[in-house]
Amino acid sequence: MRYYKKKEAIDKRKADIQPIGESLKALMQAYRLDGKLSEVQLVQNWEKIMGKPIALKTQQLYFKDGKLFVKLTSAPLKHELNMSKSKVIDILNTEAGSDVVKDIVFL
Repeated sequence: MRYYKKKEAIDKRKADIQPIGESLKALMQAYRLDGKLSEVQLVQNWEKIMGKPIALKTQQLYFKDGKLFVKLTSAPLKHELNMSKSKVIDILNTEAGSDVVKDIVFL
């Protein structure tokens, strides 16, 4: 009579065990929610990413069809950000870790 488990039985059980982080990522990908989650995180972290001066002049921020719409209160800032649109897109996509922002519209 054995009181210990076979190594194969233990290894089989360990193969079924998955860290919760990996499980949540797989679940988000299965339901195609990972893109929306990245969009929400970018909107919430706008001040941290772009800085306080830009965040103070931002009135509204929302996504629609992969485009980020930013309503600003300052015309000179809008012009400045339009001139460096590709750099802003790169910064936001780097922060998100994937290609979330396809275009930015400054209003």
